[in-house]
Amino acid sequence: MSAKGLGFDVLRSYNLLRNDKCFGPLDLWSETDWGCALAGEVGELCNILKKRLRGDADDTLSTEAAGKELADVVIYADLLATRMGLRLGDLVQQKFNEVSDRIGTDIKIEET
Repeated sequence: MSAKGLGFDVLRSYNLLRNDKCFGPLDLWSETDWGCALAGEVGELCNILKKRLRGDADDTLSTEAAGKELADVVIYADLLATRMGLRLGDLVQQKFNEVSDRIGTDIKIEET
């Protein structure tokens, strides 16, 4: 299986470029600040999903809105990982493979 689409390294480079240009240095916010921002985006996503569940939202519009919030979650997760000196892509690969080992499957993300 080949991976297509945006990679974590590309996201990181553009994410840092935009953040530095528009909001200032990454270390202007603490790890806690970035974590709270991430939690806020997760909360916005969950609010959309809650409204869908109880029928308060048009499914098509709420799917689009949920997708945008989900993208925000990934963007903020990348910024938090970067602030902590971690690489989100490496973390995801390691955790995915760890769970594969735990559940007894040979489906793993290979080194690129």
